[in-house]
Amino acid sequence: MKTVNNLTLVDDDEIFVFLTKKTIEATSLVNLIQVFGNGLDALNFLKKNIDNPDTLPEIIFLDLSMPIMDGWKFLEEYILISPKLGKKITIYICSSSISPDDIKKAKAISVVSDFIIKPITKEKLIETIKNL
Repeated sequence: MKTVNNLTLVDDDEIFVFLTKKTIEATSLVNLIQVFGNGLDALNFLKKNIDNPDTLPEIIFLDLSMPIMDGWKFLEEYILISPKLGKKITIYICSSSISPDDIKKAKAISVVSDFIIKPITKEKLIETIKNL
């Protein structure tokens, strides 16, 4: 099965991050897991490495509700820089929100591949990697 070199979690919930990292590690399908506690830190990382595609993630799991910069604002800014990135990054919204409005809004954004309601199961994780 295909493996992912770099997966990034953008989420401020330490328990979710801990459990998701354990789930990802249990699949043995991801070489490197990066974590950012807010959208601004993740965006700054992407901008800093815009000319170095090997350091950029293949997948981003993005929370919507975070301090400093939430997932919605991250997506607005990401859309502006994405044409300059030397790599296609697949973005999944990972949220505890079950609001149909949030799901509809997220799926209407072209760079968002899917909306995953937390928690991420091992099966869902394997499925997302298979679909890359």
